Amino acid sequence: MKHITIQILVALFLCYGCTSPSENNTETQAGKNTAPAEENPALPGFNESESDPKAIAIADEVMKQMGGRKAWDDLKIISWNFFGTRKLVWNKQTGKVRVDNLREGLLETVIINLNDTTDVQLKMSGEVITQPDSLSKYGGYGKAAWINDSYWVVMPFKLKDSGVTLRYMREDTTLTGESAHILQLTFDEVGVTPENRYEVYVSKERKLVAQWAFYRTQDQLEPNFNYPWDDYKEYSGVLLATDRGERDITELEVMDTPPEGTFNLLD
Repeated sequence: MKHITIQILVALFLCYGCTSPSENNTETQAGKNTAPAEENPALPGFNESESDPKAIAIADEVMKQMGGRKAWDDLKIISWNFFGTRKLVWNKQTGKVRVDNLREGLLETVIINLNDTTDVQLKMSGEVITQPDSLSKYGGYGKAAWINDSYWVVMPFKLKDSGVTLRYMREDTTLTGESAHILQLTFDEVGVTPENRYEVYVSKERKLVAQWAFYRTQDQLEPNFNYPWDDYKEYSGVLLATDRGERDITELEVMDTPPEGTFNLLD
């Protein structure tokens, strides 16, 4: 079988857990009564002992401003188009992910189960493929695509994920001149490229992520990219942003149930 590679722009650590979106002003998420830290417990494996309390507090404020941990956990299905190369549908509640390649000549669809690596479906050029070696290979590609692509959509909800160390670096301004706190994310033995490092710019005024900078290695001085994180809208009670500067997330949708057949290629 001809080898087809799913392009991964930035391979990132594994993160677990979309009706048409309603668009509301971001201010509707502010002013909740629950203390941020109480409603945003860290996931198991978050490196709290080496993370800064100030950085953790800011991460909790971000989660609260984005709609809160409960709203995030209750979100059912998110779908989006990743820069015109892939279309993904992610069922947060079951762990099922569908990845459709959109680039010319790559006529494949892979469905994976994040909770069961043996649960893979694959269709190539209209034919359902059942060979175990192909399912294993393309299942791995699908998971890697989801790891990368979902992080470009939901990173602000994952500041206290497993394997993350979160540090407060400094105050600075964004590319648009907005005053921001700068948080650093590093990773310990998670995902496919734990050597990556991020700087996340959190707007002091809005308490939302406004920009992110990516460093391929932790000792790198200049970022590989530094893009805005903006154009927030409300989707089923949570805020998601689609503006990435040179690239945008498109066709972003949140739904309660997927279109029929989304997660079954065998019918």
